[in-house]
Amino acid sequence: MFQGLSAKKERLVAGLMSGTSGDGIDVVLVKIREQGTAAEIQLVAYDTLKFSAPVRQRILNAQGAEGATAREMILLSSYLGELYAHAVGHLCKKASVGIQDVDLIGCHGQTLYHHPRPEKLPGFSVTGSIQIGNPAVLAERTGITVVSDFRSRDMAAGGQGAPLAPYLDYILFNHRARGRIILNVGGIANLTAIPADSPPEAIVAFDTGPGNSLMDLAVSHFTQGKGTFDQDGAWARAGKFSFPLLERLLAHPYFKLPPPKSLDREEFGNPYLVKIIEWAGAMAPADVLATLAQFTVQTVAAGIMEHVMQKGRYEELILSGGGAHNPVLVEGLKAAFPRMSVVLGDAYNMPSRAKEAVLMAFLANETMNGRCANVPSATGARNPVLLGSITPGANAIDPP
Repeated sequence: MFQGLSAKKERLVAGLMSGTSGDGIDVVLVKIREQGTAAEIQLVAYDTLKFSAPVRQRILNAQGAEGATAREMILLSSYLGELYAHAVGHLCKKASVGIQDVDLIGCHGQTLYHHPRPEKLPGFSVTGSIQIGNPAVLAERTGITVVSDFRSRDMAAGGQGAPLAPYLDYILFNHRARGRIILNVGGIANLTAIPADSPPEAIVAFDTGPGNSLMDLAVSHFTQGKGTFDQDGAWARAGKFSFPLLERLLAHPYFKLPPPKSLDREEFGNPYLVKIIEWAGAMAPADVLATLAQFTVQTVAAGIMEHVMQKGRYEELILSGGGAHNPVLVEGLKAAFPRMSVVLGDAYNMPSRAKEAVLMAFLANETMNGRCANVPSATGARNPVLLGSITPGANAIDPP
């Protein structure tokens, strides 16, 4: 098993990502040659398949420590497996690629709960992370070998299972003369700082705080579910942020922690928004959105100033994720770092909307090559580990 697949020096790999915002499924096809820091990654096609409103709400309801029942988790996991398989078939058809030509699928799954801080149980302190999206269903429907569950092994080695992106960020963006900070603003904002002319071990990476999550939830709240995000930052731009509310938000204990550190969306999810609405009192919705946008900008800026800039020089801030297309956030970051070049990842032949799905394809390929792909300096793991669990597809069966 796997002999034919493992022997390939170039693979066509599908990557699947559905983020904590529950917007939909990002799917990519990439050709990957070689491995490790010598890997060459060519984006073939990408697309986003939006979840319907009822499915998105079901996913959001399932998230968090008190989210899904066991029954709901099982059924939703299998349902997402079907949707992921559909997404791969859809993109193959769109790109005029035979699904039988896809060698491998890397699937992150849908995070329901991430618990990176050790909790004591009798005899042991334990952590954990749950991503659903049944890989057996995905492998059975497509016939393709699937690599999934990328966070668990790093956590077993004492890491936080996050961030996952630093290794790929290093391959895509390391530079001999320029220090670069790659900032992904999804539901949660996370960064990878790569000093100029440095090895992967020099990377600094962590979750800075909320990205779009609170803004998305606030828009949904104020529109009674009719809106899901602040299109072009229109609400935030129309409002004026509140200093007292912002100071209260910045007092959250997470921001006092040093890296390595990571977040579950629940930390800045619906329960926290309920508190914010209470603290905001009679504030206009646009003012709340303006404050939340400033909250994201200031926590990103503080994370960079406190944990990155003190350790080296950086010339570029490269943005990806949905927040990279929010003009209010981008303008805020440019104002916070006037001496840095602030650009979209799209300028480097890696569309920001495709990057996380490309990451899943890349991690899957590294796993099939037997290569460790976590960065212990970023996750806090004791040692490098092989990420992901392999679910064989029909293409893994070697001919007699």
